[in-house]
Amino acid sequence: MAFRIPADTGFPSAVPLVMGIVNVTPDSFSDGGRFLSPSAAVSHAIGMIDEGADIIDVGPESTRPDSEYVGADEQINRAIPVIESIREHDGEVAVSIDTRLAPVARAAIEAGANIVNDVSALRDDPEMAGVIADAGATAVLMHMKGTPMDMQKHGGPQYDDVVNEVSSFLIERRKFAIAAGVDPSKIVLDPGIGFGKRVEHNLLILKHLDRFVSLGSPVLIGASRKSFIGKVLDVESPRKRDAGSLACAVLATLAGAAVLRVHDVRATVEAIRVCQAVALM
Repeated sequence: MAFRIPADTGFPSAVPLVMGIVNVTPDSFSDGGRFLSPSAAVSHAIGMIDEGADIIDVGPESTRPDSEYVGADEQINRAIPVIESIREHDGEVAVSIDTRLAPVARAAIEAGANIVNDVSALRDDPEMAGVIADAGATAVLMHMKGTPMDMQKHGGPQYDDVVNEVSSFLIERRKFAIAAGVDPSKIVLDPGIGFGKRVEHNLLILKHLDRFVSLGSPVLIGASRKSFIGKVLDVESPRKRDAGSLACAVLATLAGAAVLRVHDVRATVEAIRVCQAVALM
């Protein structure tokens, strides 16, 4: 699946695609355990498709701070029945597998996924780039300082210039992916909001999102319900952070993001439509 910017839209970029999150895990930060059973996950995915999701992102491993590593066999057991059932229901919607492991990506692609959302940006598994390249799949390359288990520890992450450092990392990982055979038109860059970043780092990335868009590849933003929103708004429960999440979605839309990874699909789709209506006036 390649992302292309339509001509003459009067918009900073293409209207963003909405990626609905389906976590098939017991421990994800927002909805851990709610969609662990295949039937619950598939029902949730179908609901998101009906609400306007362009992509369903199936996550068999939590990557929240302090999360535990999950092996390939368990990830496959969690994700593949869900992907197969989504494909049986809808042959057109894009399906993404949120994994760092090549065997999981390979099994997901065989089951019908066409996007690999790798939070390690192809660093954790040396075979991942080849799997994506051979399948002609889309690769989402995300910046993360450290690993999910330690990215917010040791006094918190430090940057001299978070925008420049994250941009440089994404440029390097894109070069790596292309050298490994991944189609350049199927590379999406994600600055990794919430992954090894303090509140101020996340806000700076959103403020300067145009810098990431200018790198020339589609940009994915996954700010939905993240802890920095809770800290800005003094809201503890992730599920009560949807208003702040919509604010991030609007900011990202206006800056030219190509994909918004969200929990609340319907509200995000409606917010994008209003942004588009204003832009087209």
